[in-house]
Amino acid sequence: MFTKKKVIYFFILLLLVSVLDFWIFSNIKTSYNEVLNENLLKTSQIISRSIPKSNFDYNKWIKKYEKENENLKIIYINGLPGFFETTDYFNEENIYNFFNNNLKSKDFQKGIESAVYSEFYFSKSDYIINNSKYRIIFAPILSDEYDVLGVGVLFFKMDKYMEFYRIVNIFMYAVIIIFILLYGIINFSRDPVMNFIILGIFVIVAIFTAYPLFEAVRLTFIKNGEFSLDIWKKILTTKQYLNAFWGSIKLGISTATLSTLVGFLFAFVLARTGIKGKKIFSTMATLPVISPPFSLTLSILLLFGNNGLITKKILGLENFSIYGLGGLTLVQTIGMFPIAYLTMVGVLHSIDSTLEDASLDLNASKLETFLKVTLPLSMPGILSAWLLVFTNSLADFANPLILSGNYRVLSVEAYLEVTGMNRLGNGAALSILLLLPTITAFLVQRFWVSKKSFVTVTGKPSPRITELVSKPVKTILVSLIVLIIIFLISLYGTIVAGCFVRNWGIDYTFTLENITEALQRGKDAIMDTVTLASAATPIAGILAMMTALILVRKKFSGKRLFEILIMAPFAIPGTLIGISYILAFNKAPLILVGTGAIIVINYIIRELPVGVEGGVAALRQIDPSIEEAAQDLGADAPTVFKTIVLPLLRPAFISSLSYTFVRSMTAVSAVIFLISAKWYHITVLIYNFSENLRFGLASVLATTLIIIVLAAFGLMRLLVKESETLEKSVSQ
Repeated sequence: MFTKKKVIYFFILLLLVSVLDFWIFSNIKTSYNEVLNENLLKTSQIISRSIPKSNFDYNKWIKKYEKENENLKIIYINGLPGFFETTDYFNEENIYNFFNNNLKSKDFQKGIESAVYSEFYFSKSDYIINNSKYRIIFAPILSDEYDVLGVGVLFFKMDKYMEFYRIVNIFMYAVIIIFILLYGIINFSRDPVMNFIILGIFVIVAIFTAYPLFEAVRLTFIKNGEFSLDIWKKILTTKQYLNAFWGSIKLGISTATLSTLVGFLFAFVLARTGIKGKKIFSTMATLPVISPPFSLTLSILLLFGNNGLITKKILGLENFSIYGLGGLTLVQTIGMFPIAYLTMVGVLHSIDSTLEDASLDLNASKLETFLKVTLPLSMPGILSAWLLVFTNSLADFANPLILSGNYRVLSVEAYLEVTGMNRLGNGAALSILLLLPTITAFLVQRFWVSKKSFVTVTGKPSPRITELVSKPVKTILVSLIVLIIIFLISLYGTIVAGCFVRNWGIDYTFTLENITEALQRGKDAIMDTVTLASAATPIAGILAMMTALILVRKKFSGKRLFEILIMAPFAIPGTLIGISYILAFNKAPLILVGTGAIIVINYIIRELPVGVEGGVAALRQIDPSIEEAAQDLGADAPTVFKTIVLPLLRPAFISSLSYTFVRSMTAVSAVIFLISAKWYHITVLIYNFSENLRFGLASVLATTLIIIVLAAFGLMRLLVKESETLEKSVSQ
């Protein structure tokens, strides 16, 4: 693809484009600078003729103009320097010290001389004072008769105006980069269309993943425009933050351990025993995954809160409190054990029973076989499940926001730092701190698993499973599962019941007023949530399938970095994403904060990794020769993707759509930072109702959200049927 002629043409065109580009943008900057100087001069002329007419209160005069213009600092030299004795007036000590230090410079001497002779003088260059850029104008201060009474040294802060020059420079260099990429892809690549797609997705994830994270990390090392470790010193030495850090760790460990135990119970019974009704049990085990994060917390409060049905109405407990570590662990375990179950059920199902048979043939008991064969072989799945739940627990924001009480966790501390105290740097640092235990746990898990071999499928696997539990033990295990499911159903039933109670905990009179009031007050939030989720869903689904195709089928430089950027949002706490988006997109050139677009983008980027993983798994089962045949017949990349790949990926595509929609409908952690008066979210409204003890209204909206989510999953089942797997027979 590279020829001498093409390369020469490329460099000639690049030179011409660069010259034209620099000329155009230089003219733009020059014109802007002229307009800016003209405006500064007009301001200076107004100040020049506004000398106090009585009492000569110069300090008051200076304060007045500095208050009206926050970007202006004034030094007034009363009298004519070089002719009469003068007196200096000022408010800013730093500005005055800078003035004195540069007073003998040619630029300042020229400025004072010009002002004495009734001329306005602009400094030859802008000056840096306290990390801010200032443009200085020396102005004659005139009486009503236009006599020169003194010299005003006007310091105009230029940081705000310099933003325009920064944006112009970004566009100037962007034009050259875009030209290089476009020309290079069109003329020097074999598959221009696919390369454009790769470039487009790479740019998207770079802008909406790497750039915001960079801004968040950068902010934690900046103070007053300079590099500083003050924020991290404060975070790592303040007892409140350290208690919150250890609080998050303790909550994560307790939740991950209990969730893994409950998830293993479900996975083992459903994968390694021959019980009936597996589909019902499996459906119930995954129910909390698709419910709003506030729903279980709300039901726990309705049952076990200070005015809970069980704690106060039935048991009459006075000093019992569900708030704190115990309540949080309970709610998170019920909400997150499905993650552990889904992670482990496949691992347990794939264990070859011939190994267990061999152990039993060697006179090992069923318990010994379970402890020495089945459990060790399940360890990769158990560790993965524990790690996933631990990560989700640390990043969980919704449950601790309501149930933490006096118990401190980092995710809530980060939220309070940003929303309550407007300390974005502290909030970003606390959110970044959440990544440390997650990364540590991940590395420990990888190291442990890499040291052992867990290979069991080396040929044709056994078509049956060996049941390792006796009937009494099976009865006990199934009973435990049934009790958990009953408790789970009671939690969801409580939410529905809460819709029809006048004032939960005080007045249990039946009423329909909650439904009317909640839907009236929440209709805008519901519409906003459904609209934004619906906008994000198709974009995220198509983007996920295209990305999966690129990762599986294409080889290109930077592929590893591309994959890391795609998958990174899955491991990043939602609070950090929300804070980083505020920092990155609340300034030019991309001002998105306050718009619906930033919420949609957050949905897409946040849920993209799951869709990509599903697409990658499905693509690995599809023979590449199908796509190659279409290409040999003249189909280009978009045609192959639309007519071959997408239909074959239909189940994964529909699953990606459903997952994105559901997660968008139930999002909290990042969205709570990004909502605005124009665009609200139903989960935030549920939280507000819960905080104000309007549990009836919160129950109605939570129930509405559950209905919408279940309807989305029902629609998914209509669009695509799951593949039936071969059932294994059970031997006793």
